[in-house]
Amino acid sequence: MFYEKSNTGKRSGWIEVICGSMFSGKTEELIRRLRRAQIARQRVEIFKPVIDNRYDQEKVVSHDDTSIHSTPVQTSAQILLYANDFDVVGIDEAQFFDSELTNICNKLADMGTRVIVAGLDMDYLRKPFGPIPSLLASAEYVDKVHAICMRCGNLAQYSHRTVDKDGQVMVGELESYEPLCRQCYQDAMK
Repeated sequence: MFYEKSNTGKRSGWIEVICGSMFSGKTEELIRRLRRAQIARQRVEIFKPVIDNRYDQEKVVSHDDTSIHSTPVQTSAQILLYANDFDVVGIDEAQFFDSELTNICNKLADMGTRVIVAGLDMDYLRKPFGPIPSLLASAEYVDKVHAICMRCGNLAQYSHRTVDKDGQVMVGELESYEPLCRQCYQDAMK
């Protein structure tokens, strides 16, 4: 996707959302799109929440160890402050941001920025997660990606928490979560 000119001659912005369960390739796809924008000589910046420090404090890193430099921020409002003069803005782990993220993304898109957001659409209890549902409603483009069920090999769309800990937000990896299909998730919750 490259920039289109509107009939007013101004650059047109939009929002793309990449969502799905853990281990479905969301971050990998985000990085791929941002690298393509860099190849096209577009000015690119990526943001991630400070809370996501699993692999690196400043890089966005996928599970397959692909990485790209990012700017960690505490709140979505900081994204708007730092996103001046960029053609493309990427946001990883969007589910961890506050509810203002949708407004921030819309402001950026209204200013002519391509905004690419990646995040979990559901938490470990299959409930909508953070600002993602609102972003899905606002986005021009939505891609739902799937993992492989760790129990049966079918497509997985749920992030099953394997440790006994309450609370919606818990940053973790394979030691704490497994991707499951609908049937295996239901079996695991019994």
